[in-house]
Formats: sequence, C-alpha cells, structure tokens
Amino acid sequence: MLSGIYVPLITPFAASGEVAFDALEKLAASALDQGAAGLVALGTTGEPSSLTPAERREVVRICRDVTASYGTQLIIGDLELADGATAALVTVPAFVRPGERGVIAHFEQLAERTPVPLVIYHIPYRTGQALTAATLRRLGEHPMIAGVKYATGAVDQDAIALLSDLPPGFSVLTGDDVYLSPMLALGASGGILASAHLHTGSFVSMAASWDRALGHRLAAMSALLFAEPNPTVIKGVLHAHGLIPTPDVRLPLVPATAESVARALDWGA
Repeated sequence: MLSGIYVPLITPFAASGEVAFDALEKLAASALDQGAAGLVALGTTGEPSSLTPAERREVVRICRDVTASYGTQLIIGDLELADGATAALVTVPAFVRPGERGVIAHFEQLAERTPVPLVIYHIPYRTGQALTAATLRRLGEHPMIAGVKYATGAVDQDAIALLSDLPPGFSVLTGDDVYLSPMLALGASGGILASAHLHTGSFVSMAASWDRALGHRLAAMSALLFAEPNPTVIKGVLHAHGLIPTPDVRLPLVPATAESVARALDWGA
C-alpha cells in the first residue's frame, strides 16, 4: 500500500542554467527528514520534458540513492527509468482521448509488461480524458496497478464513489494539494503534493491524523503556491529561503512574479 505524503521534487537550476544536483540531493533528504513517505522523481513538478536524457538519469540516481539510504519509497515518472523503484507514475494518454475502454486496454497492457507497479496519474484537465470510478476500480483490480494519483480539480462524485469501495491494495493519493483535507476525510491514503516541499512535517501530520484546522491552513498555503504555473511560485519561495540557488525554470515556463512569491512568503507570518 502507498500511504502518507510523497514530495514530487522540483529540479533546481544553477545560475549557469545547469541542474543543481547538490541542491536536489539536499531537498530530497530534507523532505525525508521531515517524515515524507517517499519522493517522486521526474513528476510534472520536476519539469521533466525540459531535461536532457542525461539529466533525467542523474535525477533518478540521486533520488534512488537518497530514498535507499532512508529506507523510504521512490515513485518515478518515467517507466523506462523505473527499474527497482516502488512504482512508476504514468499519465492517462493525453490529447488522443481514447475513451475509457481504450484507457483500460492501455493500462492493462502496460501492467502486463511493467517491471514495477503502476500509479495511474488521473488529471483530466490536462489529458482531456475523464475516468469514472468504475473504470479506476477495474484497473485497480490488476495486481500490478498500485494506485491512482487523483487530480481532477475537485472532490467529485467519482472520488466519493471510488473511495467508498476500493479494490484491495489499491491506494488513492490526492494530487490536488488544496483538496488534501477533504480527500483524507473520505478515505484517501495520502497525497503526492508539490506544496509539501514547504512545511513538509505539517503535511505529514495532516496525513497521519486528520486535523480540520490544519487542513484549512495548508489549503490556503497551497492556493498561494499554485497562483501561477507549478512549480514557479514554489521555486521562488525555496530560493527566498536559500534552499535552491535560483528560482529559475526552463521554457515554456517563466519565473513567478515577485508579487506571487511575496504573498506565498507572507503565509503564516
């Protein structure tokens, strides 16, 4: 079972534009020091499409070494680099909109060939393909499909239906940071949350023992961190705290505005 808080690591960049691998290693260790159940390497927060193949391999190597040293889990957002990981995070096929029967056939074929369990990344506002609770439940019955990162942009009826009747061993991890609290209340086992780069311990506490007041506070912070495209505000805040060398992102992203970063920094002040 996948449970708790997983931090989908950003990719920090040096002033030269190269990946700051030393800063990445420190971020990874810091998240685990604060109780994260594991890391996600090459998730969308890590800007994987902007990385070279060599950079992607090195990111995975660092995350693999750090999680191994802590005895924690590693989810990798690239099935080709996922050997030996806890699981691979795989999106619903984007743009082609294959329909739910096509999605089922696609994931069942992947599940027969994968070297590691799969976590379905269900994010219909990016893929253009919505899935019902019944479809996710059917996929969750496959022994090599471990769970779903549920990021529909709402606590919807399908989330309620799915969480009320989960297949054995199938985990629901919320991927919408602002909805962590209600999804936990409905029975989700944790979350893959970019916001958990900050105040990681509070997110871990929230997942371990649901606290409505803390949930409201963390949701307010997450909303500020997602005021501009992810991970631009998060990088701005991490840089302001001296945790990464620059707030830089790679195109097509551009850095967050100073105003958005300042509002996020003011949270909890």
